[in-house]
Amino acid sequence: MDRPPQRPIKRLLIANRGEIATRIISSARELDLETFAIYVSGDSTHTARAAHAIELPSASVFMNIQALVDIVRKHEIDAVHPGYGFLSESDEFTKRMWDEAGVVVIGPGWGILANTGDKLRARQLAEQCNVPVSPALQNPTNRADDVRAFASKIGYPIMVKAVDGGGGRGIRLIRDEAALPSAVERAVAESPSKQLFAEKAAVDGFRHVEVQVIGDGCGGVTHLWERECSIQRRYQKIVELAPSVVTDRKLVARVIEDALKMAEHIQYFSLGTFEFLVNPLTKEYYFLEVNPRLQVEHTITESISMTDIVKAQLLLAQGANIQQCGLPNTERVPKIPPPAHSIQLRITAENVQSDWSLSIGKITSFQFPAGNGIRVDTHLINGHASVVSADFDSLIAKLIITASSWPDTVRKAQRALDDTHISGVKTNIDILRGIVAHRDFLEGSCDTQWLEKNQQELLQTGLQIWSSTSNGLVLDSAGSTSSGPAIATANTLFRKGDAWSITLASPNDAKSASGQTPPPHHLELTKVLRNEFPTSLSAEVLFTSPSNSLVSQPQSVPITITLSSTSASASAATSHHRRGNPSDPSHISIPFPGKLVEVLVDEGDVVREGDVICVVQQMKMELEVRSPRSGRVAWVMEVEDGEEVGEGMLAAVVEVEKEARL
Repeated sequence: MDRPPQRPIKRLLIANRGEIATRIISSARELDLETFAIYVSGDSTHTARAAHAIELPSASVFMNIQALVDIVRKHEIDAVHPGYGFLSESDEFTKRMWDEAGVVVIGPGWGILANTGDKLRARQLAEQCNVPVSPALQNPTNRADDVRAFASKIGYPIMVKAVDGGGGRGIRLIRDEAALPSAVERAVAESPSKQLFAEKAAVDGFRHVEVQVIGDGCGGVTHLWERECSIQRRYQKIVELAPSVVTDRKLVARVIEDALKMAEHIQYFSLGTFEFLVNPLTKEYYFLEVNPRLQVEHTITESISMTDIVKAQLLLAQGANIQQCGLPNTERVPKIPPPAHSIQLRITAENVQSDWSLSIGKITSFQFPAGNGIRVDTHLINGHASVVSADFDSLIAKLIITASSWPDTVRKAQRALDDTHISGVKTNIDILRGIVAHRDFLEGSCDTQWLEKNQQELLQTGLQIWSSTSNGLVLDSAGSTSSGPAIATANTLFRKGDAWSITLASPNDAKSASGQTPPPHHLELTKVLRNEFPTSLSAEVLFTSPSNSLVSQPQSVPITITLSSTSASASAATSHHRRGNPSDPSHISIPFPGKLVEVLVDEGDVVREGDVICVVQQMKMELEVRSPRSGRVAWVMEVEDGEEVGEGMLAAVVEVEKEARL
């Protein structure tokens, strides 16, 4: 037995958050399932349409198998949908849910998860089915020497991959030996099992093409066409297309047929994505990996096939076969493309100009496009605060654009991005505008290296598009207007003369003899300088302190008050740390918020240009902060490993000295 038996479902826990939780809840409601959502304080908008919402003590519970087992037992839940990320590829999670609670985890079951979620085992499956794979290190390792020996035999460039990585984590491209030790160390650190393997890199000219497979576990296996995900950065997909824009359908058909061959070999059950690297010029292609779960980009497959594949998953888990799970009845011939095209644009809270660093803060207003062929998947709700924090990934929303031809789809995507605005955090919308406006994108000639090679040009194009098309007015979520794309809506009106009494007291403060708290202070607004509340507020006020034993009369003092919303633990936790001075070349600042993994230098160390000063974890990826100069470390931050660090925080001071020059 390698998966739970198919049976009816009544009560479904969605063990996820954000837009994918809202997506799963919508399909479950259409099947009349009683839904349970989980959330942490400050991140609850995805629970709005669930029948029940369960608060978790911390974000770590999303990855805590025992805690989730306890939740399903307590609430008599009989099925769990893991979505993507978190525990969606954990065979242990699926097995323990069944063994300890009798609960079905929606997906292929622990047997297929163990054999396909592990990248080395998935390669072995491809080899058994005579599907092309690139040369690889056959045994998992965590030693740089093993990878170096493989590279010396096969040649650079090579790719190192965590055997159990996902979402771009645990993957590094290595083009020469100098970069190998650091790349291996970081990839191992991002791997849950601390194991990786290496393979010959297929990068230049290759496209990322993946096949959506669905099976009923009894030999019934079919495809829902392919997707192309070549526009990516650090192996994280940014824009996805369906079908692929590779024009050689015979080549694409071979890829689809090989995916089906592998799925049939293991009698695949539920949803699975079989991924390949394809070179349209040389006609080469290699199997890459299997994602045995629902994908972020499942939306474009739904659009071109007119299928609710989340609902299909839920029906298969309850006993449906491949003919009964809601798939279209039309024949799908791999050599003949579907009659529609679809694009998914991932909107993320990232500062592209600061190396795509996570933009932490409160989303104060937003506007998404509408119209024929446009779908928006998001957990944002008008009137409800949404905070981007370091606890979760940066995905805010997905725009799914569908039309009957590729040029029409591209033009519609351009218009949809013109109609998209988010205030309060920085986003990647400008570079998305640049991508869909580029001739290479329209001509379908973007390979997996295209985005990183053209990033600056694409960003500048996107900024120019915004400045040329914006009329200076952005409709906010309440229906009023605000000026510019980053100006937050003033949700509260403040006027001269507004006044408040303020009592500041610690729980440890002793009360007066009469048992009452001390008299309050008084605050009167005399002039509003800038009102972007709740994001920020600047005003002149008259602050009055109460009389006490030393002062017989209340004292009034005119002051200027400035408030800025932080909305994130990192801002509070790091506010007392020294900040870097951008104009001082000796200052090495941390360019993004996150959690400190380790500091690799001490005061007095001599460093070369490009040496790693520290490593910061952001969205489960470990990012290196390197020195831009050679010199001696004169000062280094005193921060504990695991502590949160903020953008602009000073990591080290590196001074150039005669004896330090290398």
